[in-house]
Amino acid sequence: MFPALETELKQETLPDPYEDFMYHHLQYYGYFKAQRGSLPNSATHQHVWKNKPPYLVSGSFGEREDVIPDPLQKEKLLWPTCLPSTVRRQIEAVSRDSLMLRSPLKSRQLLHDKFGEVKPCLQEPRDLFAFFSSSGPLQAPRWPIECEVIKESLCHIEWVPPQPEYFYQPTGNEKLPEIVGEEKGTVVYQLDSVPTEGSYFTSARVGGKRGIIRELAVTLQGPEDNTLLFESRFESGNLQKAVRVDTYEYELTLRTDLYTNKHTQWFYFRVQNTRKDVTYRFTIVNLLKPKSLYTIGMKPLMYSQLDADTHNIGWRREGKEIRYFKNNTEDGQQTFYCLTWTIQFPHDQDTCFFAHFYPYTYTDLQCYLLSVANNPVQSQFCKLRTLCRSLAGNTVYLLTITNPSRTPQEAAAKKAVVLSARVHPGESNGSWIMKGFLDFILSNSPDAQLLRDIFIFKVVPMLNPDGVIVGNYRCSLAGRDLNRHYKTILKESFPCIWYTRNMIKRLLQEREVLLYCDFHGHSRKNNIFLYGCNSNDRKYWLHERIFPLMLSKNAPDKFSFQSCNFKVQKCKEGTGRVVMWRMGILNSYTMESTFGGSTLGNKRDTHFTTEDLKSLGYHVCDTLLDFCDPDRTKFMQCLAELKELLQKEIYKKFNELGQDMDLEGSWSDISLSDIESSTSGSDSSLSDGLPVHLLNIAHEVNQKKKMHKKKKKKPLQTRKQRNEQYQKNNLMRELKLTEDILLHGRDKGSSLDPSKMTSLILTKHKERMQTEKPGFTVSCSPKRSTNPSQEPVPDMKPSWSRNRFPATKRGRAAMTVYPSLHIYTYP
Repeated sequence: MFPALETELKQETLPDPYEDFMYHHLQYYGYFKAQRGSLPNSATHQHVWKNKPPYLVSGSFGEREDVIPDPLQKEKLLWPTCLPSTVRRQIEAVSRDSLMLRSPLKSRQLLHDKFGEVKPCLQEPRDLFAFFSSSGPLQAPRWPIECEVIKESLCHIEWVPPQPEYFYQPTGNEKLPEIVGEEKGTVVYQLDSVPTEGSYFTSARVGGKRGIIRELAVTLQGPEDNTLLFESRFESGNLQKAVRVDTYEYELTLRTDLYTNKHTQWFYFRVQNTRKDVTYRFTIVNLLKPKSLYTIGMKPLMYSQLDADTHNIGWRREGKEIRYFKNNTEDGQQTFYCLTWTIQFPHDQDTCFFAHFYPYTYTDLQCYLLSVANNPVQSQFCKLRTLCRSLAGNTVYLLTITNPSRTPQEAAAKKAVVLSARVHPGESNGSWIMKGFLDFILSNSPDAQLLRDIFIFKVVPMLNPDGVIVGNYRCSLAGRDLNRHYKTILKESFPCIWYTRNMIKRLLQEREVLLYCDFHGHSRKNNIFLYGCNSNDRKYWLHERIFPLMLSKNAPDKFSFQSCNFKVQKCKEGTGRVVMWRMGILNSYTMESTFGGSTLGNKRDTHFTTEDLKSLGYHVCDTLLDFCDPDRTKFMQCLAELKELLQKEIYKKFNELGQDMDLEGSWSDISLSDIESSTSGSDSSLSDGLPVHLLNIAHEVNQKKKMHKKKKKKPLQTRKQRNEQYQKNNLMRELKLTEDILLHGRDKGSSLDPSKMTSLILTKHKERMQTEKPGFTVSCSPKRSTNPSQEPVPDMKPSWSRNRFPATKRGRAAMTVYPSLHIYTYP
């Protein structure tokens, strides 16, 4: 039918200009590193896409190896152990088919019909950012090149304790251990090459530091040696040093966030060579927060590998004699706080883990998202894309969840909901809430289907993958708290935040964003609560509090409305909720979930489990339906309840101040910020300014500017400025002359009349001016001469007209006031 096209296909294919351009373009931006001949073509991709299930995503964003050059070792890919064998076989089958179907046709834009024939027309441009490659494996995490990483892969089972795990009840007899340090103890584990303050991130690679991984734990002297073997060089691990101070007692030092000297809170490490029925004591000696949930009953988490393998038991709360106390440091040193607890391991020769909270790693997220991508049903309404790459080159994933719309008008009418988590990497509770939300919204529940029909969900499940991978508590590899930099313009230093804000900005241009919520964790308050922003618009007065109040009614044993706060502080201007609120999202929140547990209802004084946190993700969806219910009964009931609560709060505030006020007509005009306390109880950290790698550059630039300002004297640019300077110099000479005359008169013991003194000064001044500048009168504003002696040529007339400078601006009449005033200031 198209002989010219068939002839061209039979002949050797000539370089296509479009193909050549796209090849260089994608290679330049790091989306392809393959050879030109190995690039897939459009015919192959279209045929595979037509004949294979759509959930097997064809094409790839690619492994961006040139983000951090690593020429000595190719990017390693790993098959996640969480994938079932059937999924692996499907992916391998697609890979074989794509190789068999490869044709010499270069262009990727030509379409195939259902019989496999080439159609001479162009398809719509495909998305540049696809999710997973057709070969199926995930990209292994990339680490800073300073970090040593063990080769073992860790996997923990999910498990819900059959009985509630109650808070620890202090007895008052808890031992307060003496901190002795390595001077009196033995170091049994220590990380040497840990980047701290003063250094900054330079590059990353899979596997971290090159070379042989050393054994940091001590070597056992025999089967009777009961020294514990510590390890934390795995994903999300954090332990820098362990010192054995007694047979069964160890002092532990946590690693600060990389490239900083602070933020020690998150811990996650492994111990081996345990002994049963022996009481061990662990003491973490370098915590920085003066307050902690450990003081009101929170217990650490422990995981036994033998229990998991034999009894299917996962993470559980353990520990006795728990105390959180201030370390007695010397004067002038930084104040540290200690956490100590005792424990008995359940088995001999067991491998156990301790953690601040239930870990959720970057690999856990990738396994979950890959299962979604390979689900034939979920992939129809959940599109997975790459939002950006982190500093280390790890992928920041973006999920778009919505049911396909039948008409363009229906699609345009949908409102958006934006959710994110793990901007603070040590707050893993945010990931568990996010997992619960995704489990529900991707299910076949009628409520989930309804939500997908009326909303478009934009979800960023892990905003700070670099921090999660290396085991940071609060910062990214820039050494800064990302949740204080949402206003940043430094795209290269804070890519995850910059691209998230930019995505939301574009989304706001397309449609209304009904709700924004960022999931966090809290280390000093129990329960779950929200931070929001008070609306200044009287039309929407108190509306930002309706969603939290509804959520507290749907989850009364977990969510505390009393702990919610809606005050916008200056130090929080760079946070996600405030920036999105100022961009126009009325319902903009930070959800804080405790590391501890609940003090409400049936769950009072019990720790939260992963199932509790995941259930809150479901309650978010349920509350969203109530919030948008066309029947506004619930909405108006909550609004009326909020007005009543606020009125009581106002009366309470006035009573505390000892004031009486009639609030019948004006109480709703009172600023909500005036009656609300600050969120200083939150886990807040002030912005540290520029990222670490820019601090030295900024300091050098500032020093150069200061030196330049000192050396450079600003010249007088205009004639008017020169004349004004000349008049100022004359005035200074007159004042000096006045002082001389006054002092001379005092020496003679005579008194001078001020009027006579003024006339005398003017006479002297006129004589001096005529002597120095012949040809000029006093009333004329002189022009600076180019003669080095400053004396004009005799009989030379000025080269400008007299009316150029009006007498009102250059006259000397006003100058008579200053000498007389100056005279009166003397005693």
